[in-house]
Amino acid sequence: MPDRFARTAEKVAASQDERAAALASQVRSFLAAHGDERAVDVGTGAGALAFALAPLVREVVGLDRVPELLELARERAAEHANVSFVEGDAEHLPFEDASFDLAGTLRTLHHVRRPELVLAELTRVTRPEGRILVIDQIAPVDPLAALAIDRFERARDPGHTRLLPDIDLRQLFEANGLVLLRERRETERRPLDAYLDLAGCGGAERERAVALAPEGRESYTATLGWYLLERR
Repeated sequence: MPDRFARTAEKVAASQDERAAALASQVRSFLAAHGDERAVDVGTGAGALAFALAPLVREVVGLDRVPELLELARERAAEHANVSFVEGDAEHLPFEDASFDLAGTLRTLHHVRRPELVLAELTRVTRPEGRILVIDQIAPVDPLAALAIDRFERARDPGHTRLLPDIDLRQLFEANGLVLLRERRETERRPLDAYLDLAGCGGAERERAVALAPEGRESYTATLGWYLLERR
């Protein structure tokens, strides 16, 4: 089956453009960057986090495995002279140890089979006392509710693996020697039809996803966790 993000790259980029100003404002207030950082955005897609970081740091490198998304990111990078993009695997980053002051990832962990490897790689490429920014949808505490959401998300997008609950994320942070500096929660209410369109979900797959939608046919509420961590 073709990569979902390759098939829906234009829709992903358009959705990113709609939210760009809000994301930039949120990142600015949450991160409190010094301005001289070299940063990496892992799982950059069409560059959403990279462009939000660009006015705040010295340099940003965005990495993704989907060439179609990287092509759109490069098209959008004209006004950001300090941003570049490379193709690569989030579980095996093509960067030297401690080569960045800041490493970030946005809405990526629930798409990878080994999120612990991504966190380990983010930590490896971040210098001691550097910071790591993790933003991702988190699972409910109730395991049955979490199971229902994962079933819906996989019906909508076969590339979805599993939402991690807050406690699992904290365990991964601790395992990598990361210290939590600040956190926040964000609630997103997503119109169901638009959310299914974004994943290119149609036909019988769409009918199944609608049947599994946790809140019925109108909308879907997701909770995002924002975590800013320091590598010690």
